[in-house]
Amino acid sequence: MHVLFLAPEVWPFKRVGGLAEVAYDLPRALAALGHKVGVVTPKPRLSQEMEQGLERLDTVLEVPVSWKRHLAEVYRHQEPSGVEVYLIGHEHLFDREGLYGNAYGDYEDNAERFIFYSRACLELARTMDWRVDVFHANDWTTGLVPVYLRTLYAGDPCLKDAASLMTVHNLGNQGQFWHYDMPLTGLGWEYFVPEALEFYGQINFLKGGLVFADMISTVSHTYAQEILTPELGRGMEGVLMARRDRLAAVVNGIDYQVWNPADDYRLAANYDRHDPSPKARCRQELMGHYGLEDGGGRPLVAVVGRLEDRKGLDLITAGMERFFEVGLNLVVMGYGEDHYHVALGELAARHPGRLGLTIGFDIDLAHRIMAGVDMLLVPSRYEPCGIHQMQALRYGVVPVVRDTGGLADTVVDQRPGVEGTGFKFEPFTMEAMLQTLDRAKQAYDRPQEWRGLMQRAMAQDFSWQAVAPRYEEIYRKALELAGQRQRA
Repeated sequence: MHVLFLAPEVWPFKRVGGLAEVAYDLPRALAALGHKVGVVTPKPRLSQEMEQGLERLDTVLEVPVSWKRHLAEVYRHQEPSGVEVYLIGHEHLFDREGLYGNAYGDYEDNAERFIFYSRACLELARTMDWRVDVFHANDWTTGLVPVYLRTLYAGDPCLKDAASLMTVHNLGNQGQFWHYDMPLTGLGWEYFVPEALEFYGQINFLKGGLVFADMISTVSHTYAQEILTPELGRGMEGVLMARRDRLAAVVNGIDYQVWNPADDYRLAANYDRHDPSPKARCRQELMGHYGLEDGGGRPLVAVVGRLEDRKGLDLITAGMERFFEVGLNLVVMGYGEDHYHVALGELAARHPGRLGLTIGFDIDLAHRIMAGVDMLLVPSRYEPCGIHQMQALRYGVVPVVRDTGGLADTVVDQRPGVEGTGFKFEPFTMEAMLQTLDRAKQAYDRPQEWRGLMQRAMAQDFSWQAVAPRYEEIYRKALELAGQRQRA
């Protein structure tokens, strides 16, 4: 199959969250199965070194947005895997500090920016004369692509037989804009109705994708059930219930060539599940990096990722003093909401030797943290999939997670009669979190039990090689449904 994978962020060009890794890893796994895979992404502001690694094509796209026609440059990066990454260059719309916004909030022209990007993906396929089998759209920024395939581009010889898959990585972000932006889409007002793009008087890009896509997928089995409920459906539960026969679930994977403690060059020592003992050297190195006190063998707990309410940072910051009473040291690395940056900075200043803090994301340090800590804490309000807990498992780090979404699907709770890979709690409360951390600490104090936990964690297989065949099945189903639609 010829698959075009559409994502606004792709590692290493731009990273806001886990989608960037998915957009890098999944296409490579699909290419390894023999498919022709291209990735299309907006060209962000890049370093000079990254610019030099791009090939500028002679192709210039004319992308309609309302009455205007934007001219866009096309750049290509050839991966050794055979995947071709196409970056759509538009200085005015995408050469900016942030992808979605800056310190003052979302960009006011986001509707125009991502209408342009969605149409540019289709214009690229037309201009290059590709016969794409499946357009794999990801999240709201590409939600209009399935809409356009069924409307403005339905009669195009290159695109008329193409199928679409709409993958929801986070239903919390839907791309809602005021109705006066409707002319920018190029679609008639007949599509501003509840059966199409209209959502409580606004345009909803993701809703368009959910309504018009041939298949819909999300990134864990539990989350696929959760989004059918009013609690986590975010107003889309009715749309999803109506199309649940087309809703599939695939747990994300991680790249075990990149995330492998046995040959990770960033680590103070390499180790595997058969002999995890060298991990102690990685722990010592990390504690030295942050100036942490061992304190008689306190467990070292990491919090990695977005510092925001959804990730349960309110529980963490409010309960920090009690973390130390339980007998834990912490390492926090991430960025997000400013008030958490301030709160964590104040806590680190009050507790030197107990809390190590990095505001920002450093991929090399992320590897060293996973190798050096004992536990990973992920108390998310909701978590469509989550990647960090799978990375932790691979590095023999025991996850302590809330029992929701992909966390529920990837971590087995350690309890009497069940040999688990981590610890889970269900109520979103500080007490439940602290009780579960205490339960994990008790296991940590029993070395034989803890070693078994580590080794079972490291034996799990969440590789993209295990995941990619499931996407093959979904693509085939999408093509079958698209064919039925064409014949109807």
